[in-house]
Amino acid sequence: MYKRQTQLTTALRATGYEVTHAVPHEVRLYLNQAAPDAIVALDDGPHGWHGSDVIREVRADPVGQVLPLVMVTGAEAAVRGPATTTADLLRHGADDCLPQGCDPVELSARIEAKLKRVPVPVESLMRDPRTGLYSAAHFLDELDRELRRPVSARRGGVLAVVAVAEMNALEARLGPRVRREVAERLAGVAERLGGACDRLGWDDDGHLLVLMPEVAEETATRGLREFAESVAGTRFVVADENVRLTPAIGWTSLVPCDGHAQAEARARDATAEALRHRDLRPVRYEPWMRTSAPARHRRVRVRLSSLRAALVPLLSLVLPVVLGVGLPFVLYQQAYDTGWDAAAVAYWVVVAGLVLSALLIVLECLFALDATPRPMEPGQPYPVASAVIAAYLPNEAATIVDTVESFLCLDYPNELEIVLAYNTPHPLPVEDALRQIAERDRRLVLLPVAGSTSKAQNINAASTRVRGEFVGIFDADHHPAPDAFMRAWDWLSNGYDVVQGHCVIRNGESSWVAKLVGVEFEAIYAVSHPGRTRMYGFGVFGGSNGFWRTDLLARTRMHGSMLTEDIDSTMRALHAGARIAMDRTLISRELAPTTLRPLWNQRSRWAQGWLQVSLKHLWDGLRSPAFSRRQKAGLVVLLGWREVQPWLTLQILPVLMHAAWRAGGADQLDWAVPMCLLATALTLSASLVQAAFAWRLAVPEMSRRKGWFWRYLVVTTVFYTHFKNLVARQSHLKEALGDRKWRVTPRTRKDAASKAQPDATSSEGPK
Repeated sequence: MYKRQTQLTTALRATGYEVTHAVPHEVRLYLNQAAPDAIVALDDGPHGWHGSDVIREVRADPVGQVLPLVMVTGAEAAVRGPATTTADLLRHGADDCLPQGCDPVELSARIEAKLKRVPVPVESLMRDPRTGLYSAAHFLDELDRELRRPVSARRGGVLAVVAVAEMNALEARLGPRVRREVAERLAGVAERLGGACDRLGWDDDGHLLVLMPEVAEETATRGLREFAESVAGTRFVVADENVRLTPAIGWTSLVPCDGHAQAEARARDATAEALRHRDLRPVRYEPWMRTSAPARHRRVRVRLSSLRAALVPLLSLVLPVVLGVGLPFVLYQQAYDTGWDAAAVAYWVVVAGLVLSALLIVLECLFALDATPRPMEPGQPYPVASAVIAAYLPNEAATIVDTVESFLCLDYPNELEIVLAYNTPHPLPVEDALRQIAERDRRLVLLPVAGSTSKAQNINAASTRVRGEFVGIFDADHHPAPDAFMRAWDWLSNGYDVVQGHCVIRNGESSWVAKLVGVEFEAIYAVSHPGRTRMYGFGVFGGSNGFWRTDLLARTRMHGSMLTEDIDSTMRALHAGARIAMDRTLISRELAPTTLRPLWNQRSRWAQGWLQVSLKHLWDGLRSPAFSRRQKAGLVVLLGWREVQPWLTLQILPVLMHAAWRAGGADQLDWAVPMCLLATALTLSASLVQAAFAWRLAVPEMSRRKGWFWRYLVVTTVFYTHFKNLVARQSHLKEALGDRKWRVTPRTRKDAASKAQPDATSSEGPK
């Protein structure tokens, strides 16, 4: 071996070259110290290395990627076959290949030819030979070729533009080369998934360009969604740094496009919209997204929105009475005139519904006693953890500093990163206070999310920023218990993917509404959630004081278009096979609304959000093999029965009206019907049982206030249950009328001083 090396060195020096030697594993070190003009390497060289090993080491370095590399084969090449050896070395990345003992003059000439020839930039090639990516210009040529085909000969087709939400931050930190590297990493995922993405390109902004000819829109959307989730769930090495990426995909159909400029502009407009949400959902182009001359479309949308805002409150109050009482009463009368007593059937259906609801409440209480206990110790050592606090600063300015300080006092045996992901329409003085805290304590990371309009977008922005193996999600009014993260890891390290904690109201003394909500939270978090989890075999993420494995959160994200993005993310995580636990000993204290108006706004959003989730996930869940029969029964109750029950209970009014009409007046009715009395007694007893279990399982600070629980029982029986049913019915009609606005009630400094929380958008609580 060394004899061959000496002969080669002599030949090179004889033709005028200076020669420096490098041994395997040290080639990259020499490249970065003083890069040579060219590299001549021995196949079957010293230390048992073959030529492919040398090529791999050289080409792995950015400097080595552009240097001429000439391989000289040895005696073993003759055994393997010279043609095979040469072809293999060229395929691995060699620029030329000569046999040992070749004419030194020929060797020198080949090296000189490589040095003098101007290399062709990859951008000038039609396709990058290494990645298969079209350059931007050639990609647009391909797109033009597709669009020039007659419309009658085109069956579908989609153009997509994929941006990365973290691109600007990556470029600022790692330099401009990351744009190309990111596009290459995205292309690698697309190639791995296969499918219809057979033409991929990239532009100077680092966008991946995807042409999907002859593909139906539904198929394209499904493929793009799978691609986005795969990218979000992968950690990439970019510029020697391990990063997580958020793909933002905008797409447009090729059929209505006149040329590549229009198609590209539409796809980029849709991508800009996808960048706002960061929720991994491919966004289809709509005319209102157009950046050029958008004023007319936007004015029309504003006018329609204003008209809807004026009509919906009136309609949503009147229509439930008309549809839920007036229309059934008329139908019962018409049916009775034809000889069919439909009201009698409805009566028994209502009674059965009341009995069923009461039995479900009692069963939840009983199962809550046998809730799955928290594992006694972690299954793995405590890793780095992250907390994400989502905040809209104009609402949170009076309380956010206290919240941040409470997080900095948490007890955790490893590093705990605290990310405050916030949005604000204008700078606020509290930001200066937060920056001072961040300078004092490096655990606090301030993450302003420009253009955000929802909590979901703030969480999505933070999901790629966090460094922890698991992440706790909190609203801006939450104060977790000191050991919250340790308790959460006990679950996550023992096979669970998400664990939902127990949210406790800390401002119950503020008003009778806060007291009511305080006890209701105990009924939900201490009884219903643990009972349902045990009863149906899955838990529910409640929006705050929930802990996720970071990889799962990155793949799932939050969808800001859903009014209860937490329940939506729960369903999508369960579809993916996630295990979700509920732990009533995992405490975080928050603020409750203190007056009825913000409580109405909050519960209205929750009710409408649950309806959205039911419409989106119930049928798919019942057909999905990911859910067991037991879990599907739980889906029917949580996503089906809860939507039917408010309207079913309302039917007692038209039934009684019809009965009074038939009897000649309400005073002629026999109110002592045994079954009616039994159903009423069972319904009232269910409320009593739930209140008793809530008191028994509540945290000590709440269970000491027995008077609150008695007041809750009375108010729930005579008012609050009907209040929530009214809210649910109105929310259903708002969804049908297209009113999905998230109404914000600003929190004032006076409210914060009294620890009140009138903002329905900030106090997420249970759903």
